[in-house]
Amino acid sequence: MFFSNIKIAEKYNYLEEKFCAAYKWLAETDIAALSVGSYPIIPDQVIANVQEYTTILPETGSFETHEKFFDIQYVVSGKEQFGVCKRDGLVVKSRDEANDLIFYEEPEHSGSVFLEEGDLIVVAPEDAHKPRCQAGGPCEVKKVVVKVAVS
Repeated sequence: MFFSNIKIAEKYNYLEEKFCAAYKWLAETDIAALSVGSYPIIPDQVIANVQEYTTILPETGSFETHEKFFDIQYVVSGKEQFGVCKRDGLVVKSRDEANDLIFYEEPEHSGSVFLEEGDLIVVAPEDAHKPRCQAGGPCEVKKVVVKVAVS
């Protein structure tokens, strides 16, 4: 699954070498055995970040985007609601340029995708997303966020 608008559907090749390397790493790596941390797949181009956390109430999270990287968010264990909406028209709340993060005020309209073990979602720079949200209550989640460089 990927989330996009027809205006940019052909802008990116979701099957180029960097994406294929990420998908292969996710399929072939025993992620459950990995510790929290960063794992280079293609140095400076594709980095896997293993995370563990407890999901949060949706109203405590924020929508975010990235300028330099796509996210491939893959749930190893647990479940979460993953907020999605277009970046266009959102009001910037704060920027963390060192970590390639822009946070936004809550939009009037957004949707969400339910992610559970084995699910992934690919998020482009034009897509705002709100990860880590509870799906029916708090849940321990182990996730890999693979950062794929735009260029």
